[in-house]
Amino acid sequence: MELNIRKDCRYAIACPTSMGVRITPDNRMAVHNSNHFMMQATSAESNVLNVASSLGNECLVLTKFVKGSPIAEFIKSELRARNIRFEGAEVEQGGPWGFRHQFNIADSGFGLRAPRVWNDRAGEVGRTLSIDEFDVERIFGKEGVGILHISGLIAAMSEETTKFCLDIARTAKKHGTVISFDLNHRATFWKGREEELAAAFHEIASVADVLVGNEEDFQLCLGFKGPEAGGKDLNSKIESFKEMITQVKAKYSNAKVFGTTLRQVISANEHLWGGILLADDTWSVEEPREIPVMDRIGGGDGFTGGLLYGLYKGWEPAKCLQFGWATGVLAATSLFDYAQPADEKQVWDIYAGNARVQR
Repeated sequence: MELNIRKDCRYAIACPTSMGVRITPDNRMAVHNSNHFMMQATSAESNVLNVASSLGNECLVLTKFVKGSPIAEFIKSELRARNIRFEGAEVEQGGPWGFRHQFNIADSGFGLRAPRVWNDRAGEVGRTLSIDEFDVERIFGKEGVGILHISGLIAAMSEETTKFCLDIARTAKKHGTVISFDLNHRATFWKGREEELAAAFHEIASVADVLVGNEEDFQLCLGFKGPEAGGKDLNSKIESFKEMITQVKAKYSNAKVFGTTLRQVISANEHLWGGILLADDTWSVEEPREIPVMDRIGGGDGFTGGLLYGLYKGWEPAKCLQFGWATGVLAATSLFDYAQPADEKQVWDIYAGNARVQR
């Protein structure tokens, strides 16, 4: 597998993103009957970077901040602590009804009570991102980026962010940066913009070297036929997942790596978790295993983060998939939206099922 990832670069992985915060009730309580909450800085794209940054690789988010906002300062502090650098314009709030950072209000669920997520994104400053706000020739040319990771969330957030993702993908490609695209479909983002976004996602997928998505993502974003969504009887559907990915590969032959997660929800605290990878013409499969879940949000981001870390390190495809499977599990063991491995050994112990105390 030849991805030809640049090694003469400052940043292992970079991403465009709109940073916000998530507030989560303590002790797995539901939002509506809680009065104690934890707050964390989050976005789907920065969650992906967190695996590589935790393991000592410099990463970069391209974003936007509200000037003088204590939430903006909280986000910056959190990113610094996670070894993630950031660049982005600071804009005036414009009064109490002006710009702000998004609030993601979500509980973890418990047992047969499913997690519930409420996105509060009115006035979100990241919706106005533009390539003109960044010195992209310096970032992708002089400094260099190994992998540019784009998510379907930021790509579909607004007309401005759609254009931003298209522009930055073209720029990154010009400088030899490998492009990763996680389709990450959100129905509320697509409503009323279906034709426009289908065309934009097609263009990004056409220049991507790595394509990631679940069964719904490939069907709803790119129009492929695939297994019924919902994750029941996963083992019996593995061949249909492979058939779907084969269709994707035939249309987007520029890409060299195609990945998908396999998830079946038994309860909020117990899932079946697996994955499939096609690299060149070689299949790698992690059949679903039972995993305990503290909080499911960010598991897919953890998978993609581990996969990209392995690709950046130049590992063989099967090893990349194994590591991604385990970093997805690691994310699910935490209330944070991201996997934060202490070291590679911790991840490989998870993969091996070794939960013995480490002394």
